[in-house]
Amino acid sequence: MANQAKHGAAPLAAMVERYFGLKEQGTDIRTEFIAGVTTFLTMVYIVFVNPAILSKAGMDPGAVFVATCIAAAVSTLVMGLYANYPIALAPGMGLNAFFAFTVVLTYKYTWQQALAAVFCSGVIFFLISVFRIRQYVIDAIPQNLKLAVAAGVGLFLAIIALEEAKLVVDHPATLVTLGNIRAWEPILMLLGFVIIAALNARRVMGATLIGIVVVALIGLPLGLAKFTGVVSMPPSIAPTLLQLDFSRIGEATFLIVIFSILFVDVFDNAGTLIGVTHRTGLMKNGKLARMKQALISDSFAAMFGSLIGTSTTTSYIESASGVSAGGRTGLTAVFVAIFFLLALFFSPLAGMIPAYASAAALLFVATLMARGLADLAWDDITEVAPAVVTAITMPLTYSIATGIGLGFITYAVVKVLSGKVKEASPAVLVLAVLFAIKFAVAG
Repeated sequence: MANQAKHGAAPLAAMVERYFGLKEQGTDIRTEFIAGVTTFLTMVYIVFVNPAILSKAGMDPGAVFVATCIAAAVSTLVMGLYANYPIALAPGMGLNAFFAFTVVLTYKYTWQQALAAVFCSGVIFFLISVFRIRQYVIDAIPQNLKLAVAAGVGLFLAIIALEEAKLVVDHPATLVTLGNIRAWEPILMLLGFVIIAALNARRVMGATLIGIVVVALIGLPLGLAKFTGVVSMPPSIAPTLLQLDFSRIGEATFLIVIFSILFVDVFDNAGTLIGVTHRTGLMKNGKLARMKQALISDSFAAMFGSLIGTSTTTSYIESASGVSAGGRTGLTAVFVAIFFLLALFFSPLAGMIPAYASAAALLFVATLMARGLADLAWDDITEVAPAVVTAITMPLTYSIATGIGLGFITYAVVKVLSGKVKEASPAVLVLAVLFAIKFAVAG
């Protein structure tokens, strides 16, 4: 019997090896498994954080938990099997905050209408990927504005985290001020943050997850968290499944929302692909092998995620941890997908994570995203001024879209007035005019 099992496993292993090209990439099934575990543990925090954020938009947290796990599993599986990339996908940080706090709470969209905007952005992403327009779009946007958008999204996440933990509260005279620093919520949030940062510095696997769980457990005896179990059958996904509402598709704000989601997703995805794959041998002479397949996989993820009930699903930079552990092929992604499916049965743990604990993870992700400011062209004020406006207006206006719009307008006007209009591409000038019209008409 044992020999039969061994003989049965051998052809399967050989088939897996051939399909993913393990030998050509200098890896094996065991290494890919370890890489998959590593990537999963570095990004599994999203199954706790995403329901906490999207519930602010009125979405059922249990259904969002299931949608998060399924969107991550299916999208990552597509990336692994179709593109053969060791990259995992899940609902994106920053994009989920934009969905909840800007589209729903600021623009007064329903979450169903916001899901429709996510779907439309995915369709456009798919089209520009298929017809190879994407490279033109990326090249047309100034590098410093790209860096500023990433940093601004990070700062936006930071203020959300500080507010969630009540470390920052509103004030009638100064808009914001320090909350009750002696309360347990801000204390535990800061403790979670420093634990996550310290463990990441020590390269501990699953550092973010550990930080979240530790401070959540500390909150149990304090009455800040409630233990409801560890394992159970997954909640129903029915409350969010196929709930898209396209009733506002003809409005100007709907187009702004689509563009903002698309903008962040396209450049975030580009940064992730380049950042992760340069260590795998997939990039040669500045070009990525099977890039079209990777982009199509990512655009599929955005569409699929919206259909089952979550904000934009995109490639995760945390995939770099799996690559560092030796992952080189799509088999790494396949293992990550399996782990996300298993995570479906741990919904009680997600339900017990208090806001201050997920805020600790948000603040840490914010610090990673803000480092893009270091790469700005600080010696050129016509590049830096619009970039800084972009970054700081996102958190201060509580809107990623507003930050992007003001950034484009500032960039175009500064270039024109400084006699450097040739440095601004036609696409930037057109977008600046459109944003200006939007602010003039709708605010």
